[in-house]
Amino acid sequence: MSEKRGLSEGAYVPIPEGEEYEPFVPASESPPELTLKAILLGIVFGILFGAANAYLGLVAGLTISTSIPVAVMAVAAFRALRSFGVQSSLLEANATQTVGSASSSVASGVIFTLPALFLWGMPPSLMSMTLLGLCGGLLGVLFMVPLRRYLIAKEHGKLPYPEGTACAEVLVASEVGGRSARNVFLGLGVGAGFKLLVDGLHLFPNKIKVGIPFLPTGELSTKVSAALFGVGYILGPRIATIMVGGGLLASLVIIPAIAIWGASRGEPFYPETILTITQMAPGDLWERYVRYIGAGAVATAGIITLIRSIPTMLESFKVATEQLRKQAGGVARKVLRTDDDLPFKVLGLGLGLLFAVMAFVPQVFYVLEGPGQRIVAALLVIVCAFFFVTVSSRIVGLVGVTSNPVSGMTIATLLLSATIFLLLGWVGDMGKAAALTIGCVVAIAASIAGDTSQDLKTGFLLGATPKHQQVGELIGVLTSSIFVCLTVIFLADAYGFGTETLPAPQATLMKLVIDGVLQQSLPWVLVGIGAAIAIVCELLRIPSLPFAVGVYLPVSTMVPIFLGGMMRMAAERTAGSDEEATSRRERGVLFGSGLVGGEGLLGVGIAGAAVLLGKAPQGVGYDWAGSAAPILATVAFALLGLYFWRLTRRSDEG
Repeated sequence: MSEKRGLSEGAYVPIPEGEEYEPFVPASESPPELTLKAILLGIVFGILFGAANAYLGLVAGLTISTSIPVAVMAVAAFRALRSFGVQSSLLEANATQTVGSASSSVASGVIFTLPALFLWGMPPSLMSMTLLGLCGGLLGVLFMVPLRRYLIAKEHGKLPYPEGTACAEVLVASEVGGRSARNVFLGLGVGAGFKLLVDGLHLFPNKIKVGIPFLPTGELSTKVSAALFGVGYILGPRIATIMVGGGLLASLVIIPAIAIWGASRGEPFYPETILTITQMAPGDLWERYVRYIGAGAVATAGIITLIRSIPTMLESFKVATEQLRKQAGGVARKVLRTDDDLPFKVLGLGLGLLFAVMAFVPQVFYVLEGPGQRIVAALLVIVCAFFFVTVSSRIVGLVGVTSNPVSGMTIATLLLSATIFLLLGWVGDMGKAAALTIGCVVAIAASIAGDTSQDLKTGFLLGATPKHQQVGELIGVLTSSIFVCLTVIFLADAYGFGTETLPAPQATLMKLVIDGVLQQSLPWVLVGIGAAIAIVCELLRIPSLPFAVGVYLPVSTMVPIFLGGMMRMAAERTAGSDEEATSRRERGVLFGSGLVGGEGLLGVGIAGAAVLLGKAPQGVGYDWAGSAAPILATVAFALLGLYFWRLTRRSDEG
């Protein structure tokens, strides 16, 4: 094994009929894998990046895959331990990233849904939030297990699983991974330091705004955020440009158009009931009108994405039921180490236990009265989770975790649940909270299934033992759920949701969907305009979901993402060779992941301090800078960009 320098050509192409893929670590070898040190490191990394992703999602409405940065940090940690005489294997590093990356998927499902309960004034307890996270995460992993042999092994070379393949490449090139780890750690330090200056010491504003002359209420703004800049580099120029395009449409076209149209109206326009349009600032117009337009665009784009995926859904559903039938009725057979999954009896017992917990433990669906209502909710979760886990597991094989339409799946679940509750007469606060919690479990299940699929692809290429990875995913869910939920509670206590600091955009969208169905209170004209925007995007062959997200989120969130995407494009295009372009991309992605982690962790730390002190830290303040404060913020943001640019062009050697 030591003579190998990389993955074989068979890692990227379909295997001929009758032949088997030969992984990097052959099935005949059994190096250490799911060891105690691998598990403990994975738990620590999972807690760190889970908290950071929860913060990012509440700020920007999106999260990032953390498999690669966790894998790089695992390699670096094991190299450090080796200097003390503690030996480790490649498969141990893979086990660490498997355990550690699960937390990001739990964070995605939690922050996309549960903050809506806080917005309704019905904050759940830590126990209820944790149980919801555990149920969703465990369902996602268990439902994914029978799909592995088909999606990962049989479809090898046809479903690329981009993050899983890239993670395997990073782990195999362990000497590169070891050196590249400094980019992640640098990013953690820079991201935390920048966040400290902006929101800890308040040395300069966290937002820069400029008015647009001759355009009523026209305004451009950007958040001064290292994390959002890093996200833009990770997403790349295409998605970043599409997202900022949606933001510019909202800020420079829709808001001025509303201002011009409303100039002659003497009374408020619904859903605003007090102020007239002429009395409203750009931020008010966005809050009262553009948010609903954006919600209609995102919901429509998510549904369109699901409709276009119907063939994939049907095929995946057929495969899932077939694989379950085979495992249930199959006879015992000797399998290779690299093809050994968790046994079916474990899956059946686990799924049965999870159903019982959801149906009979009152703290899960805590707003429902009696086991009858909770059984209905548990059945809805099982059906929707099984369906969307199969969809998610296949979709991420084609487009990756970042493009997985979990929001669309969650909206579909909410629409189904809310409609059933409406027919049953379960309306009011009980119906809203119940539909939301069902959507939370399904969202986590679909998200964790995508992560599990990518991790199993990494393991397939490396030669890991599938059941060890599946146990690692379960451990990652079990250990990270409470910390992700603690992070959400800390942030809620410190800042509240739906605020400028923590807009919680995805959860606000879910709230609007449920309110619209159960209370029939949506301004359908505005929602219809948003739906039309998404449909026009599809007709013009513009990816509707990222564009719709750009409309839905403030343009100040989109601008730093766009700048990060442009930097990646410039870094790659000015490279002297394809190899150098790839190297620059990888350095920037690792540094950007570190920026997200550093800012997120310090943001959670500041929130914790605010809870303990009873108020947010005031810091030094920037009043001393007077009217030059925005210029100071611009200079600081430019210096961050310059450092990022120089780092992407620097060699990792030496």
